[in-house]
Amino acid sequence: MEECNAPRIAVAVVTMGNRPAEVEALLESVAKQDHAPARIVVVGNGCPLPDFAARLALPGEVTLLELDENLGCPGGRNQALARLRDFGDVDIVVELDDDGLLVDVDVLRRVGELFTADPRLGIVGFRIADEHGETQQRHVPRVGASDPLRGGYVTGFLGGGHALRTAMLNEVGDWPAEFFFAHEEIDLAWRAADAGWKILYAPEILLQHPKTSPARHAIYYRVNARNRVWLVRRRLPLPLIPVHLGIWTALTLLRTRSREGLRAWFGGFVEGLREPAGERRPMRWRTVWRLSRLGRPPVI
Repeated sequence: MEECNAPRIAVAVVTMGNRPAEVEALLESVAKQDHAPARIVVVGNGCPLPDFAARLALPGEVTLLELDENLGCPGGRNQALARLRDFGDVDIVVELDDDGLLVDVDVLRRVGELFTADPRLGIVGFRIADEHGETQQRHVPRVGASDPLRGGYVTGFLGGGHALRTAMLNEVGDWPAEFFFAHEEIDLAWRAADAGWKILYAPEILLQHPKTSPARHAIYYRVNARNRVWLVRRRLPLPLIPVHLGIWTALTLLRTRSREGLRAWFGGFVEGLREPAGERRPMRWRTVWRLSRLGRPPVI
């Protein structure tokens, strides 16, 4: 039986309509949770949606949003958050990739317990692993080849599976919709950290997700570079901007083997310099120090 003072949790899923079987399996795994979500929102990002509520025995209130155009991952998530904000009765939002799966039935209950135990906890990042239990290095929110099973406070979180406290979102703002894809998690994490909210990596909370590469997206190289420039223009103190961009340019040159990819990356870099980056709200130096103490200075 759920406690009467347990936080009200919503689940949000954004899909482009190209994974109907995966979305259905994900929603079935949500329905099996031993802490039922109060609300479920599924966003069709420029696509129609099947009537999941009629086809599946889903708990809570189910809302299907069909957007006229693809707003990108952060834009789609913002639409889900706006609808949940209209209801005004949700404490935590769990956002899941549409091709993910909750293997364990206690995910939402564990999430609620973590947030209840620490009122300054703003974000919980899940461990992402494939069907063989393997976690890619890029899915571990620490520098280097860290142990994916070692949890603790971190400086960022994984976009594929995470939970956000609505009070934190109300204070720092929602996702940067203009990013469309890439680095939106860093922008939100830095804003949360600068406002004094904690970010916890909880590897015991698992989202099963197929092994992928971000470069599978045709726009990857261009928006990766453009958004990196936008990110530092928006969030870093001026002296750190050239340091951050210099390090990432060097790493890109070392890692990228595709000539076409490099051409697109540098095109996006120039676009990031020329185009408006949005509101500039740089983090405080004490936040720089805090992130550095957690193992990831905001220049790496």
